[in-house]
Amino acid sequence: MSPAHNNSQPVAAALDALDRGVEPDRTVLRDAVRALLTELSRQAPGRSVEVRIPPFGAIQCVAGPRHTRGTPPNVVETDPATWLLVATGRVQWNDAVHDGRIRASGVRTDLSEYLPLVGR
Repeated sequence: MSPAHNNSQPVAAALDALDRGVEPDRTVLRDAVRALLTELSRQAPGRSVEVRIPPFGAIQCVAGPRHTRGTPPNVVETDPATWLLVATGRVQWNDAVHDGRIRASGVRTDLSEYLPLVGR
């Protein structure tokens, strides 16, 4: 992550657990998901795409038309483990979308230009 980002420890701990084939501690996973969502919103400011990682967080990001009411036209949703893997470059965006691990609806939902969020 960027040097200014101070929440990389939960990301590293969650990835370590996944690498060992175990479920990350719920608190660690939550903090890792939120840290990566925060980094995405920093790197892709805006309100045209809603990114949902239930049950831990959701943000609006990417410049473009702002959504204010009802169901957003551009929505990305995935599980926490997939988000960690995609956001850190361990799984490619297109592969996760193709495999159905990421559900992306709307014309602005391709986040591949912003990923991975670490090492940029």
